[in-house]
Amino acid sequence: MMAHWSKLATPKRESSVRWETLRHMPSTRYSTGRLMLPDKIFHSSFDRSPIGQYLLAPTENLEILAVNEAFLSSVSRTRAEVEGRPLFSVFPNDPNDYGDTGAQDLARSIAMAIETGQSQKMVAQRYPIEMHADGRSWFEDMYWSATNTPIYDEEGSLICISHTTIDVTDQVQSALSLRESEGRLNAYVSATSEVLYRMSPDWRYMHELDGRNFLKTTAGWAEYRIEQYVHPEDLALARHKIQEAIHRKSVFELEHRVLRQDDSPGWTFSRAVPLLDASGNIREWIGSASDITQRKLAEERLKEGERRKDEFLAMLAHELRNPLAPISSAAELLRIAPLDKDRVRQTSEVIIRQIRHMSSLVDDLMDVSRVSRGLVKLESIPIDIRQIVGEAIEQVTPLIQGRQHHLRVDLAPRTTVVNGDRKRLVQVIANLLNNAAKYTPKGGEIEIRAEAHGNNVMVSVLDNGIGMQPDLVRRVFDLFSQAEVTSDRTSGGLGLGLPLVKNLIELHEGTVKCESDGPGKGSKFTVCIPRLNVPTEPRSVHEATRTLPAQQHSLRLLVVDDNVDGARTLAMLLDAAGHTTFVVHHPADALACAESEAFDVCLLDIGLPDLDGKELARRLRQMPGMAKSIMIAVTGYGQEQDREQTLEAGFALHLVKPLDAAQLFSFLGTLNAS
Repeated sequence: MMAHWSKLATPKRESSVRWETLRHMPSTRYSTGRLMLPDKIFHSSFDRSPIGQYLLAPTENLEILAVNEAFLSSVSRTRAEVEGRPLFSVFPNDPNDYGDTGAQDLARSIAMAIETGQSQKMVAQRYPIEMHADGRSWFEDMYWSATNTPIYDEEGSLICISHTTIDVTDQVQSALSLRESEGRLNAYVSATSEVLYRMSPDWRYMHELDGRNFLKTTAGWAEYRIEQYVHPEDLALARHKIQEAIHRKSVFELEHRVLRQDDSPGWTFSRAVPLLDASGNIREWIGSASDITQRKLAEERLKEGERRKDEFLAMLAHELRNPLAPISSAAELLRIAPLDKDRVRQTSEVIIRQIRHMSSLVDDLMDVSRVSRGLVKLESIPIDIRQIVGEAIEQVTPLIQGRQHHLRVDLAPRTTVVNGDRKRLVQVIANLLNNAAKYTPKGGEIEIRAEAHGNNVMVSVLDNGIGMQPDLVRRVFDLFSQAEVTSDRTSGGLGLGLPLVKNLIELHEGTVKCESDGPGKGSKFTVCIPRLNVPTEPRSVHEATRTLPAQQHSLRLLVVDDNVDGARTLAMLLDAAGHTTFVVHHPADALACAESEAFDVCLLDIGLPDLDGKELARRLRQMPGMAKSIMIAVTGYGQEQDREQTLEAGFALHLVKPLDAAQLFSFLGTLNAS
């Protein structure tokens, strides 16, 4: 820490003299030019100087000879704690501060002053000072601008070193705080995506702070023209908010649309704070502009989704009430009218048609749910798309004929084989044809084309119906999206068919697109599926059709369902087919009934109270005479996992409510045949 003192001149007087020794020296020792300073005046000027000062002996220990009040006050020391002690034992380095070089820097400056005989200045040097209070000690950073000056007698001998100090701690710490603050501000500006700016008091001139030139200003202040940045529809509001903020001297805040060169939608959130002078007038504004486009677009999508959801619920209620009305009327007719054969047949046909329609709506809902959650498993086989078109046309023919449409079919002469799920592809084409039929007025034209195009098979459905606006074309495959319809919703539907088409085609690694030249100009939907270059013979369109076997003898049937009306009507249907039917509504009653009766077939609801249908089936088969009974699940649960669970539980058939009577009688017929 200490400097080498070998080059110091040997003082002619004792080097460890105290202030008293210096004070009693002849006054001629302290002279400036030809003016002699009396000892008393020198002593007074030294001790009362507002600038801190101490005198050091030019020895290896740099003993403190004298110190004035200004310095003692700045370091919180008494004269007894300082005078007569080595400098660096009074003011040591901070042992815990590896960056503390204050003692070393001071020692080098003093050594240089002695060596050169010239004053040495130290500008704003950090020197941690050890403080003491309440039995504690700690170091506080202090900053000094100091001067070390060698003092010689008339004979040129070094008698002491004068160390004068000016405490600049406050100024240095203020500068450091300002530098840190500026550093944090620069870091924030670099990290933020916001545009920072300054604005003149009247908002006529702007200066961008972060240098990104987002606002297209010059390097300095530029004239601010609000119409260059704010969307025309928001201009009046923006001007009002600016004038209001200027008048009230309050914070300006506004979300508004912005102008973009590509005309794409853009939103920003602007906020500016007024800076006031001492008189309370606005000196300038400091503001920021945040890009909130994605948030606003998300909010708009959410609002649109909510709107379409509400519309969907209204459509769902309408579509479900429509078939319920004729079903209710038919049921009332059967209750009060004479039951002649023709009337019963006509009424039954109405009920069956409406129930099929309701079942179709529910199936669509479940299909969309399953597809969107990735639960649909395709059973893909090589199949000619012409066969798919034929089956789809067969399904939609009643609707097309009912609306008196002219259907044109144009199928490619060469093979158009794809790898796909027959049932799902028929569903896709039938949905497109059904959509064309709904939105084409009576007597309109519908055309379906199928052709091989390179490595793909293209199926197009065209109509000359109501057409679509461009915005509807863009969102036609979104869930619950549909064209504007009248209040009676004669062309409505649930808006599920086209989203289902899109999802199913994508599962086949294909695409579907929509085209329309506008309202009244019809629509075109085109499905594109990868083509297989393997020829195959198309299967018969009617391959899946099954004839109902004739009932040969009566079966003993047990129906268990806690829905009383559902159980009774099912029993009436089975009785009418010549079977013997027993009905109970609780699992305990079913077990009790099976103790005294044996049944060929048990039709069990799955969602029963106290004991579900799967467990009831297991217990029934354990009872005497019931081991060979056939179990049929009759339930409202129709998901694929529901079917898998009932089959694993030993059920031979899974029927979803409302029951397909033809399917049930077909199955019972196979039991008769066996």
